[in-house]
Amino acid sequence: MRIAVPNKGRLHEPTIDLLERAGLHLENGADRKLYADTVDPDVSVLFARAADIPEYVADGAADLGITGFDQVQEARVDTVDELLDLEFGRCRLVLAAPEDGDIETIDDLAGKTVATEFPNVTADFFAETGVDPDIVEVTGATELTPHVEMADAIVDITSTGTTLKMNRLAVVEEVLASSVRLFGREDVLDEPKVEEVRTALSSVKQAEGKRYLMMNVPRARLDDVRDVIPGLGGPTVMDIADERSGDGTGSEDDGGDKVAVHAVVNERDVFETITEVKKAGASDILVTEIERLVE
Repeated sequence: MRIAVPNKGRLHEPTIDLLERAGLHLENGADRKLYADTVDPDVSVLFARAADIPEYVADGAADLGITGFDQVQEARVDTVDELLDLEFGRCRLVLAAPEDGDIETIDDLAGKTVATEFPNVTADFFAETGVDPDIVEVTGATELTPHVEMADAIVDITSTGTTLKMNRLAVVEEVLASSVRLFGREDVLDEPKVEEVRTALSSVKQAEGKRYLMMNVPRARLDDVRDVIPGLGGPTVMDIADERSGDGTGSEDDGGDKVAVHAVVNERDVFETITEVKKAGASDILVTEIERLVE
């Protein structure tokens, strides 16, 4: 199975990092190569331009692809399905016009010109509005076109809005919200390896922002500790051998009869949770990161 991934740009490193964390380690590197093997002999990686990846998947050069939702929409391929939102590379495609101009609403663009690197997405957007401007495709520096009288407005990608502000452009309307997605060709979606890859990537995303808490708790205080742990589905409780008796039969008076409590909590809750479980009687508290979490 071949996975097409961005060969450069802002999506390349995060994508390779995600594959590595998911256990699909690249064995022969990525620099100046079109292909790379992974530790799974049945999975290889194809490096391509982010904009070309949807076509590579649709045409069969790759089975799965990782690229922006905006690129998939622009490619207008109808033989690929989205499998997972990977939740990075977030951006918006927006309709913007000069701050001091006379374009304030979509209707103001009737008979006007819109420049963009995304002519298909832009055409689909305006088709839904009933407004029919002249759409001009450009290959770069889109934000400059209104200032050199090439266009009255633009449709362009923005993450923070800084570039638009620097070029004295104001957002008129959001066209599309995008993030990086995993998608696959329809005829391979039932293959077991596809689900293995999807699960591996999903498990990394599920683990982000989570921490694993382990602690010892006197059995008599277990309910108190349970009440203050904001765990995913509740904590796991296991019997442990008492340090003194070695068989878990020690009494509360001699410090025995403890249980081990394990829980997954959100990272933002760790500080407060540790404070609360200590008050409730927990000891020997350990917090670790989670690499992968399969739910």
